[in-house]
Formats: sequence, C-alpha cells, structure tokens
Amino acid sequence: EEQSNTNLSKFRKLQHELEEAEERADIAESQVNKLRVKSREVHTKIISEE
Repeated sequence: EEQSNTNLSKFRKLQHELEEAEERADIAESQVNKLRVKSREVHTKIISEE
C-alpha cells in the first residue's frame, strides 16, 4: 500500500507538471501566431509603400 501511495503521488506530480507544460506551450503558440500576424502586417505595409 505504501508503494502504491508513493507511485500515485509521483503520477499526480508528473500529471500536474505535464498540464503546466501544455499550458506554457499553448501560450507560446499564441504568441507565435500574434507575431506572425504582426510580421505580415509590417511586410504588407512595406510592400504598399514601395
């Protein structure tokens, strides 16, 4: 039973770490998408000024 509790505790800790990592990945992906849009806007503006 002690071994089971230890394993369950490790599992929950890793599951929590995974959820946090997924959240950070989602935030990073969102930032990349915003930068892509911004980059396109700047590129379009430069082309239209030529």
